[in-house]
Amino acid sequence: MSHVDPELLALMALGEHVATPDDDRHIAACAACAEELTDLRRAARVGRSTLAAGPLLAPPERVWTAISDELGLASADTAPARARARREPTARRGARTLWALAAGVALIAAIGAGVWTAVRVGAPVQVAEALLEPFPDHPEARGAAVLEEAADGERTVRVRLDAATESDSYREVWLITRDASSLISLGVLSDDEQSFVVPRGIDTSNYALVDVSVEPLDGDPAHSGDSIVRGELRAD
Repeated sequence: MSHVDPELLALMALGEHVATPDDDRHIAACAACAEELTDLRRAARVGRSTLAAGPLLAPPERVWTAISDELGLASADTAPARARARREPTARRGARTLWALAAGVALIAAIGAGVWTAVRVGAPVQVAEALLEPFPDHPEARGAAVLEEAADGERTVRVRLDAATESDSYREVWLITRDASSLISLGVLSDDEQSFVVPRGIDTSNYALVDVSVEPLDGDPAHSGDSIVRGELRAD
């Protein structure tokens, strides 16, 4: 079975819409290609999270050697002239895809080489997201949620909601298990967008449903049963 080109997977990991329907079908059916795409997307997320982190530690020379070996790159002095000439018509595209792939491999190799501390400095990494769909009583509501993880392992859910507000009630954010057998409150949503810390010990792969409800001012801490929106967190 012919697999999807690694350069194409690298561009997909960076958010480029370059896959054909056949590519998408292959990735959906091929565990190896799907796993490689997941790894590259994870590496790209880590890379984006460090853009504002300032200078990073330079990885050891062995990291770049491993990258070169993995990509089969020859040095400028030894690369055959004919190979260089053959690449020239697509130099712009080739350089872009090569560096995209190299960036993903570099980050993964850096993790294995023990410089994870350097790339984890900075903003939290997004690990999952959810589209929050409206319930019938709130047809105009729209929302989204993002699950982020900080370097120290703390997880937060960032919720954005576009919905009408009522003066005699408030909005509360919940995490609910997939089978709806249990739920926990993350807190009151007092703005259109707000972040909530996930309590330690809560498995977000099980508590995967993000729910925003309308709660009356009656002092009852239980869920009112009046959900505005709800959606399932899915790994990127």
